[in-house]
Amino acid sequence: MKAAYRRLLIKLSGEQLAGDSGFGISPTEIKRIASELRDVREMGVDVCVVIGGGNVIRGITAAAEGMDRANADYMGMMASVINALALQDALEKEGLVTRVLSALEIQSVAEPYIRRRAERHLEKGRVVVFGGGTGNPYFSTDTAAALRAAEIHADLILMGKNGVDGVYSADPKLDPKAKRYERVRFDEALQKNLRVMDQTALALCRENKTPIVVFDISEPGNLARIAAGEDVGTRVEE
Repeated sequence: MKAAYRRLLIKLSGEQLAGDSGFGISPTEIKRIASELRDVREMGVDVCVVIGGGNVIRGITAAAEGMDRANADYMGMMASVINALALQDALEKEGLVTRVLSALEIQSVAEPYIRRRAERHLEKGRVVVFGGGTGNPYFSTDTAAALRAAEIHADLILMGKNGVDGVYSADPKLDPKAKRYERVRFDEALQKNLRVMDQTALALCRENKTPIVVFDISEPGNLARIAAGEDVGTRVEE
């Protein structure tokens, strides 16, 4: 397939690496995701990934259970670095040269995040995995995705969801009358609090005019179809 985009940023949640178990890292699932990312890279697209850490610990959940919010968020950031290293390993087994850049300085295992360094890796055809969120508590990995996409001038953010094929007016699992959107504007998504990404991240995408596609990443081939310009999932834009 012919690529429709120059540079894509894929946002993966930590839970997506866990597969059906909901915790930890599933070798089968991470291999499948790495294979799909390889297909996109082989189309000539610059590929970068922002990954969460919810399969290890969710900072906001831990905070709700009584842990100090900042400490819980830092633990979540470190969990995302663990996932980034696991994804790097899976990508390299697929034959892709990969670099992990972390917003938290852990120089024994990952390069510190520097924007120009990230751009240089992408120019050399390497897959870049961003770990550690933004490096600051109180900001989600959704916000990290919006921030990194703006910094490296990504053409599109791909928000991978498990078993959800787009943005709905309500939770389709609870409301059979929920409407699925094919296109939605940033303002509408913010006003209606549609579950695209968190409000801070969505506002940042609107400010920088970075379009988003929300799609079902568990459906084989969806990543490559989006990269080729096909209509998959829901597109959120200005």
